[in-house]
Amino acid sequence: MSEKKDENQDRGNWDNKADYLLSCIGYAVGLGNVWRFPYLAFENGGGAFLIPYVIMLVFAGLPIFFMEVALGQFSSLGPTAVWKFNPIFKGVGICMVILSSYVGIYYNVIIAYTVFYFFSSLTSNLPWESCDNWWNNQTSCSKDFADVCPLLNVSTLTTIDANRISQFTANLTYNSAVQTYSNVPKSVAQDIGIDTAYTGSPNVNLTLSLIVAWIVVFYSLIRGIKSSGKVVYFTALFPYVVLLILLIRGATLEGAYDGVQYYIGSQSNLEKLKDANVWKAAATQIFFSLSAAWGGLIALS
Repeated sequence: MSEKKDENQDRGNWDNKADYLLSCIGYAVGLGNVWRFPYLAFENGGGAFLIPYVIMLVFAGLPIFFMEVALGQFSSLGPTAVWKFNPIFKGVGICMVILSSYVGIYYNVIIAYTVFYFFSSLTSNLPWESCDNWWNNQTSCSKDFADVCPLLNVSTLTTIDANRISQFTANLTYNSAVQTYSNVPKSVAQDIGIDTAYTGSPNVNLTLSLIVAWIVVFYSLIRGIKSSGKVVYFTALFPYVVLLILLIRGATLEGAYDGVQYYIGSQSNLEKLKDANVWKAAATQIFFSLSAAWGGLIALS
């Protein structure tokens, strides 16, 4: 039996609808949802932030999302060539490619952090269990959160003035895991010269982690949709398994109900809806949540 040939020889075709659907899910749902959204919600009114977010999703995000999918399926072209029907918009396609390139670099740095933590977690002695690492500040490092918690008495902080707060934080004790997260990634930014006061050689561990991240991306895309269509069965579904595990674990922790109540109750601030910056943050987050207007949906479709 002869092998089924692709209708589109240049780009190739998906082997089945599941490959395409999972690719779109894996592309649209990523770090912008899991990592960026909770922070924005906390900063912009808690549960109240969902109101402008849903409005922007309905009136801006979804229309652009489906427009990109329709353009890609109708033309079977990439984000730059799809605008042949109206050349004046060709610059839009070029901007999509540039934007995707920047975001890819941005996201891969974060993935490099996870690669670093993944390999670090395979060691017999976890590096964040000790205060003897090169990144630890020996004067303020503690291996036990019990040493940190007694310092944080919320009832007394309301009466502390600015000078006392600076004195308080200067002597604050940090858990070794916190110092691992804060100091190891930060050293890369300093070492590669983002801050001109800290120019020097790249951090070896994180540089290697970044190279590994790019190698994984390369081999996932080397054969186009023929290779990425198989990879997405893991990359699109496994994160939901992890999120489900974290949800169950978080929901069974002591005080979980208080946390949810704080998020949608006392933390919710409807007054924030009067602030234009909150609506701006919601609109911006839509493009991170759906990965819309980046050209990827056109290419996948």
